[in-house]
Amino acid sequence: MRVHRLTFAALAVAAGLSLTACQNDNAGTGQSDPSSPSTVSSSGGGSDSGSSDQGGAKNSAGTSSATNSGTTSSGGTGTAAGTGSNANAKVGKCRTDELEITAKDNTIDGDPDGTVVVTLTNHSGRNCTISGYAGVDLKTNAGSLSAKRTGQQAGSAILKNGKSTYFPVNYPVNKSGGSGVRITGLVVTPPDETKSVTLNWPGAATLPVTDGSGSPVKVGPVGSAGQGG
Repeated sequence: MRVHRLTFAALAVAAGLSLTACQNDNAGTGQSDPSSPSTVSSSGGGSDSGSSDQGGAKNSAGTSSATNSGTTSSGGTGTAAGTGSNANAKVGKCRTDELEITAKDNTIDGDPDGTVVVTLTNHSGRNCTISGYAGVDLKTNAGSLSAKRTGQQAGSAILKNGKSTYFPVNYPVNKSGGSGVRITGLVVTPPDETKSVTLNWPGAATLPVTDGSGSPVKVGPVGSAGQGG
């Protein structure tokens, strides 16, 4: 009888061990099941892998550090792109209202003609482009007299904020001994602009009377200072 009891006890122990093993296998299967609570919790904490699909808002409580890092990176990229865009943007033309325009006599003794130099100073707060010929008209007691271009090649340049450029106005000096044509003002229109500025004429007071075959006044391109410049 004792042998039978030991056999039954051994069988009971073996059955208990077998049941425990089955339970452990089922528990492991439950952990790998995508629908188990432990799997959902793990997915919720994986902000790095799910942030691109889930968005930062859903996981903000658990992934504030990653979300902030992403935002900073995105903001930095936007700023850099904006800076690059501004740096590569086309520089606008210089406008009349952005230029301080002045004129002074710059005649050199012994020259057959007189010279007035017109200065254009950029005070717009930005760089701007300027090229070609300005429009120049002399106001006289006989009416308005438009200057003729010299024909010199006109270059293009960027006029930096606070910097100046120049162009000359050449005119014949009245040596006839007569009263001539009295100059009362200088009208300047910057290149590619329609708005003009009227200045006091700083040169000789009169022009010689001509036969009207052409303008005796010449204007050079912006960027050339002219005689004595």
